[in-house]
Amino acid sequence: MQRSTRPGWPGNLLTVIAGAITTLALAPYNIWPLALLAVGLFYAGLRELTPRQALGRGWCFGFGLFGAGTSWIYVSIHTYGGASALLAGLLMLAFIAAIAWFFALPAWLWARWLRRNEAPLADALAFAALWLGQEAFRGWFLTGFPWLYSGYSQLDGPLAGLAPLGGIWLISFSLALTAALLYNLPRLIKAGRKAFIVAGVLLLAAPWVVGLALKGHAWTSPAGEPLSVAAIQGNIEQSMKWDPAELNAQLALYRDMSFRSKRVDLLVWPETAVPVLKESAEGYLTMMGNFAADRHSALITGVPVRQLVRHEKRYFNGITVTGEGDGTYLKQKLVPFGEYVPLQEVLRGLIDFFNLPMSDFARGPADQPLLQAKGYQIAPFICYEVVYPEFAASLSARSDLLLTISNDTWFGTSIGPLQHLQMAQMRALEAGRWMIRATNNGVTGLIDPFGRITVQIPQFERGILYGEVVPMHNLTPYLQWRSWPLVVLCTLLFGWALLASRIAKTV
Repeated sequence: MQRSTRPGWPGNLLTVIAGAITTLALAPYNIWPLALLAVGLFYAGLRELTPRQALGRGWCFGFGLFGAGTSWIYVSIHTYGGASALLAGLLMLAFIAAIAWFFALPAWLWARWLRRNEAPLADALAFAALWLGQEAFRGWFLTGFPWLYSGYSQLDGPLAGLAPLGGIWLISFSLALTAALLYNLPRLIKAGRKAFIVAGVLLLAAPWVVGLALKGHAWTSPAGEPLSVAAIQGNIEQSMKWDPAELNAQLALYRDMSFRSKRVDLLVWPETAVPVLKESAEGYLTMMGNFAADRHSALITGVPVRQLVRHEKRYFNGITVTGEGDGTYLKQKLVPFGEYVPLQEVLRGLIDFFNLPMSDFARGPADQPLLQAKGYQIAPFICYEVVYPEFAASLSARSDLLLTISNDTWFGTSIGPLQHLQMAQMRALEAGRWMIRATNNGVTGLIDPFGRITVQIPQFERGILYGEVVPMHNLTPYLQWRSWPLVVLCTLLFGWALLASRIAKTV
């Protein structure tokens, strides 16, 4: 093991493998101890490297992680983007090689400024802070790519109880701290300093004891009686989704399935279930709104919206409520290439992937009101938005219920939709609120405040999901404080590590 973590290709290869096995710790495999192993191998692999060597090794970890964990991107580019297998493979490799730098730069920073081999306890704390910092940074930089966070491995694991306390961030911090402490524990014992040994053992045990003790603890309470829900999964092929010749058939499908459904409080359709501009579907939506109102129901559906912004027509991915409800929400977090094309003046027209239907959406404003239905406030998330922890928390804190609608058909039978579902479950756990999840082809389901799926429709099936959700009030500690306590802690740890490093160099 020591040889494979030293400079050279054996250590680099092991680091690629460590990044790749992280995928097995997440959905749909959920072998959570592998997340600890992966982070531990990454930490061990940086111990004896120069900053330049650490830069390359960090890139290797990122390449392994994103190469295995985002394989679904190939499906989007090749199957639905019209690119050849070779071109799709090359584009995916370029994407992975680029985002692998999210790990390369922190690894360089670690080796250059923060590593303290002579102080294993402080070293482990600084590494955990750096690990959390890189996860937060890649969830923000250039609109962010908050995918494959190590903390998601704990949705059903011992640390799940930490999510309402500090969100996914506290879980990821605890995993990195545990991995580094386990590696350093023999060194602490060998040093023979009792106080540091006791402190190390307490830091090692505390997250797991607290996580287990709080798992299943109810931080929120019902704000009213249960609401009955029907969520329709149309299972419409992506090749038909935006075909004008199929428009009437799709509208008729959702209309007829709704007419056949049981009377419920909330009737939910998925993202862009109405695949035409809202202004062009006013008659249809009015008819369905009257149907819902006659049943004392609220109908919530995804629909594109066109609005005039500064004398210019802009298009938005939206959700609207009709019947016994009100409001229209415009998506704020857009999917690169799916909903907007970076550098579109250069890329549009090169291949079909850069000309996907509805890939010219604008970003919705940040100060939008929540949706209202049956007298309750509903926090809406369209597809990709649910993977942003801080963004989701900002809306969830004002809500009684959570709703996410999506169209994961772009990813075929890959693991992408199941990873997406796991992240939605974590948002429900963080917020202590019920979540309704309606998708075109799965997984449609209801998620309770503990992140558990209570009822679902399998992927690639057409059907109506029935169940109940409970509006909740009160806030979890995470919704109250967000990530600020951890931001302060990590800032202090960074300052401590930098100061200690400079003192050591001057002695």
